[in-house]
Amino acid sequence: MEQFFASSPRGLESLLAAELGSFGAQRVAEVPGGVAFSGDWSVCYTANLWSRLASRILWRVAEFGYAGEDDLYEAAHKLDWMRLFTVERTLRVNVSAQKSPLKSLDFATLRIKDAVCDRFRETLGSRPNVDRANPDVRVHAFLDAVHCVLYLDTSGEPLFKRGWRAGAGEAPLRENLAAGIILLSGWKPEEPLLDPMCGGGTLLIEAAAMARGRAPGARRSFGFEKLKIFDPKLWAGIKNEERVPAAAKLEIFGSDNDPRVLGDARRNIAGAGVDRWIKLEQVDILERAAPAPAGVMVANPPYGERIGSKEELAEFYPRLGSALKKNYPGWRCHFFTADLRLPKLMRLQPSRRVPLYNGALECRLFEIRIVAGSNRPG
Repeated sequence: MEQFFASSPRGLESLLAAELGSFGAQRVAEVPGGVAFSGDWSVCYTANLWSRLASRILWRVAEFGYAGEDDLYEAAHKLDWMRLFTVERTLRVNVSAQKSPLKSLDFATLRIKDAVCDRFRETLGSRPNVDRANPDVRVHAFLDAVHCVLYLDTSGEPLFKRGWRAGAGEAPLRENLAAGIILLSGWKPEEPLLDPMCGGGTLLIEAAAMARGRAPGARRSFGFEKLKIFDPKLWAGIKNEERVPAAAKLEIFGSDNDPRVLGDARRNIAGAGVDRWIKLEQVDILERAAPAPAGVMVANPPYGERIGSKEELAEFYPRLGSALKKNYPGWRCHFFTADLRLPKLMRLQPSRRVPLYNGALECRLFEIRIVAGSNRPG
């Protein structure tokens, strides 16, 4: 039984714990920013291929106490790295810390990297090359006040990189956070779903892929394929497994008022192979009619960090609230935003507020149920 850690956006830990449990993970324990678990390699491979919520799956290879950088070097140098990966593999070391007494994480990173490379050189006469941009093997060290845990990254590129995004730019909403928002909304594939401010289409794509039973990692490779423990036969069996029955009929709608952004959404949706299940149109949310008598709306509206001044948004949100009351009675509307003024300015009372983080940015997912007859004047 191996020990793993799955990192995730903060706020999604309990959803991730349940998801990992469905893959056969044992001794599942939530901590801020992720979930520790145990399992065999089939659980690790399955989590990499199928997790919609994890950012990375890390394999724990060592744990030890430390007081300074020399302790990190000594402990990392003792590890038999040669049984984990070959010297031909390129390497990167990442260090993160909470309450560590060390003054420089860069120096700690250098000491661990030196320990790995020195151990290879002393044993084999050569050492792995460092590649910070696109390494074969990533070593992650996590330091608290007195302990260091060393992990090997079984994911490689972060798992929110599904392999379908057309543009090179960073999306405002990462795919695993978008999947979490869909799950938190309680949407079921038999219900109509609408994102009326769809941007690049991330929420729509994650919903369609979920409903169709598409493996999030089906179009990409993984870090575990570069490690010595890799079992190609086990991996082939897991890739060919059917896990989720696909919903036949889907009503998924998206719109935006920016034709350029809508073009990005069309390319992304086609790249993800879900274009036949998503209907897109160019229309402003303030003018958009509901596509069905009832359904689920999910949206990541503009807020000060992304677009528009606070004054512009203070003018926009009341108009948005009026449009929802007029056009969307019977709908459950979910807004993911860093602007915590949103419900008050929309003059609508949220039925639920879920704290989430978009990177380091504290956000909320507000659920607002639009009741028929709530379009009262004033």
